[in-house]
Amino acid sequence: MRILVISHTEHYTDANGNIVGWGATVKELNALADAFGEVVHIACIHKKNAPASALPYQANVRFVPIQPFGGKGLLNKISILTTAIKNLRIISRELKNADVFQFRAPTSIGLYIIPFLTFFSKKKGWYKYAGNWVHKNPPLSYRLQKWMLLRLQKSKITINGNWHNQPAHCVSFENPCITNEERLTGKAIAEGRLFNKPLKLCYVGRLDAEKGVYDILNALYNCTVKSIFDSLTIVGDGSEYEKIQQESQAIGIPIKLLGALSHDSVMEIYKHCDFILLPSKSEGFPKVIAEAANYGCIPIVSDVSAIGQYINDSNGFLWKQEKESFTTFFNKLCFDDAKKLQALSLQAYKMAAMFTYDAYIEKLRKHILVDN
Repeated sequence: MRILVISHTEHYTDANGNIVGWGATVKELNALADAFGEVVHIACIHKKNAPASALPYQANVRFVPIQPFGGKGLLNKISILTTAIKNLRIISRELKNADVFQFRAPTSIGLYIIPFLTFFSKKKGWYKYAGNWVHKNPPLSYRLQKWMLLRLQKSKITINGNWHNQPAHCVSFENPCITNEERLTGKAIAEGRLFNKPLKLCYVGRLDAEKGVYDILNALYNCTVKSIFDSLTIVGDGSEYEKIQQESQAIGIPIKLLGALSHDSVMEIYKHCDFILLPSKSEGFPKVIAEAANYGCIPIVSDVSAIGQYINDSNGFLWKQEKESFTTFFNKLCFDDAKKLQALSLQAYKMAAMFTYDAYIEKLRKHILVDN
């Protein structure tokens, strides 16, 4: 089977001339190709340097580049339209030889690609909606794409979480991010955790207010007993890197601001940290929660979108934003009961089993690719 994947995933040319892309998507498409035969990936190629998180393809995946589009500023917004005809020509050409397509939404080009796939193509396929499916105030572009997916077409849509009155063609899926080898390693680490003080914290994600980085810093700054924490490790990049670096100096707890790291380096951080903090304002279901949980790293996360359907008081700590500030919530947590923390850690590891590539492929065979 040849699967055509259309996305806005950023790709780059590394120092050795190899094409590399955002690691999470690359690993997912490797698994698709290994399971079904071949993947053709239409996505953006950028001229800037590749981040440490980018990876080369390892399976039968053929990359087809398109020009970057969108971004801040009027000219970048206009580029969504000026690149449309060329993009559609490339998609149309590759669709002819594909057995099935996957379009990864929401993204700005979805405004014309969803209607194109609906009205001008007879190929079977499915849509992966990676954002918050129940976002109360999404951007207009996202709102229009969701409306089109629900009203204009009947292909399957994979979404984060299970929701009341969910349409029949919306299928709840977990985003895959864990290999069988990582499950074995994670089991040994989770079972060996002691949660002796001082405890190590980590955050992995984009560096901005929406992701909750400042909430974490404020909670630690106002923490009543800072001696119970060894350090906070922050992994990620973003426009507010320097501001966060400056503010972290006054927290009173060592802050390690590491920037973007490779997948393997991030996994090493999870292995050595006791908790992952992610008090996001809006999410689908961040893969970093499952990745960290796989090593028994206990989630301290916000109850947004589908997160509360996986994290609860049996496997982590769930912050309800409408109830109290993250600082108040964090300072109520009990870090003294090592046995309770060990139990939470083991349950977090068990929860992460739903996010393996094997589980993802099995669900695709059962719910999406049954007729192909």
